[in-house]
Amino acid sequence: MPFFSRLQSRYNLMLWLFFVLTILSIPAAVMTGSIEIKAGQIYHIILAELTGSEVDKNTVPAAINSIIWQLRLPRALMACITGAGLAIAGLTLQSVTRNSLADPHLLGISSGAVLGAVMVTLHTGEFLGEFTLPIASFSGSLLAIIIIAFITQSRQMHSASQLLMCGVALSFVLMSVANLALFMGDNRASHQVVFWMLGGLGLSRWSHLMLPLIICLAGFVFLRLQARTINAMLIGDETALSLGINVSRLRLQLFVISALITSILVANTGAIGFVGLMIPHIARFFVGGDLRRLLPISAVFGALFLLWIDVLSRTLLAPMELPIGIITGFIGGLFFIGLLMRGAR
Repeated sequence: MPFFSRLQSRYNLMLWLFFVLTILSIPAAVMTGSIEIKAGQIYHIILAELTGSEVDKNTVPAAINSIIWQLRLPRALMACITGAGLAIAGLTLQSVTRNSLADPHLLGISSGAVLGAVMVTLHTGEFLGEFTLPIASFSGSLLAIIIIAFITQSRQMHSASQLLMCGVALSFVLMSVANLALFMGDNRASHQVVFWMLGGLGLSRWSHLMLPLIICLAGFVFLRLQARTINAMLIGDETALSLGINVSRLRLQLFVISALITSILVANTGAIGFVGLMIPHIARFFVGGDLRRLLPISAVFGALFLLWIDVLSRTLLAPMELPIGIITGFIGGLFFIGLLMRGAR
């Protein structure tokens, strides 16, 4: 018992350490950029907004106030939400498929969400108001999951490698359809769609934060409550069935949650790949495979990772901004190759 108590204490210490590091990284990320911003200005603006008082223009000029409150702070918060959400979605897919290489980007879920966003932006318009884009992205993600499930079940493709190859092939097909829709759309609006193709946080505003936060938080709570059940399913379907678990229903719920989180994030940030692949693997190295510990630490790692990747995207080619999906794709591709080489050995 003392051993498990020490193990839990170490886990709690590490979780809180990285959580505090993430909180402290937010003002550091806001300060970093082509325009110099002081930490005192950030805290002064936040305090003024929370208390409803006016910002002292002698302390914080109007231009700096606008940059901090309207641009960089919501962008930093969106980076944290997106990183945590993609890590949760990737962990969910790896759990439901029992495939450590599963990722929303590799299984075509992100490509389906991009296709939905492109169709709405260039062809159908916002016929459901502000909810059109999230619904279209979710429909595209759900379509990808349905196609994968149909192919794997009808062809009896149950191995991890077959599922992965099916997902990669579907991702190329859906992205090709999205490119066709882009080619046939209005050329004047096509440049806006590149945002969903490459991924980025440049359009993040306060009004965009609430829905992704609610969806990701709801998914996290559900997965945490079902952590013991999912752990049993990871051992095997027979073991889970012997414990009275409805495996088919649980697997469907996990697929839908992963699709919902991925689609709402893609609708706001575009396709940012490989975060859901890398972060759960890094988290497993520290805490093992128990989902009760793996889920919170993955969310914190994902938030911290994408926050600083966004800083890198803003500063690497300053004053130009590099799409964040290019950086995560490069790092994630190398990480994926490393996993394949380790598996071969």
